[in-house]
Amino acid sequence: MTNDKSFQAMRDAMVDSQLRPSGVNDRDVIRAMASVPREEFVPEVRASVAYADRSVPLGNDRYLAPPVALGRMLVVAEPQRSDIALIVGAGTGYSAAVLARLAGPVTALESDAELAAIARPRLEGGNFDDASLIQLVEGDLTEGHPDGAPYDLILIDGAVETVPDAIADQLAEGGRLVCGIADKGLTRLAIARKRGGVVSPVPFEDSEVPVLPGFERAKAFRF
Repeated sequence: MTNDKSFQAMRDAMVDSQLRPSGVNDRDVIRAMASVPREEFVPEVRASVAYADRSVPLGNDRYLAPPVALGRMLVVAEPQRSDIALIVGAGTGYSAAVLARLAGPVTALESDAELAAIARPRLEGGNFDDASLIQLVEGDLTEGHPDGAPYDLILIDGAVETVPDAIADQLAEGGRLVCGIADKGLTRLAIARKRGGVVSPVPFEDSEVPVLPGFERAKAFRF
């Protein structure tokens, strides 16, 4: 088993070799990602590759996104301590643990009971100061979590073909939504700012983002 010092070295290398060269230079985002033990949020057999610059399988067709993907979304989203935030597709809880160091209360929504069971002790019982800011809830990802709306910031932790109206409706006017966009086999990072009730994600760079199942665009009817 890799020891704690080795994981710390991997975390430092992630910051210096992946995040900073890719434009993740915000001091608070760097500090947050440098302080969360990413190896605790992947299956134990994959802990040695937790900091690799690629997606890590979590099981049940779900993946932990590469560090750069999360870092770039957070930099563009500009989370504030006053933000009420929602993470859609929390998985084992890594992105929630990072975002809780940057925003206000974070609702972490997960549909997979097995992943939620892994996330719960890591988040709600986490040994870090911001654990009390996180609420883990289980439910249909495409429906969001209306009980906590409106949200100043929504992070969809994966690539989707479309943002469901239910989630867009839960974003506060002027709020930000960041996600991956999947289109014809390509994935891009995107951001939307709600204006006049409209949420329209605009891609800002190509990136490897795991596709989040269940967010497929409705097929057009053909005769």
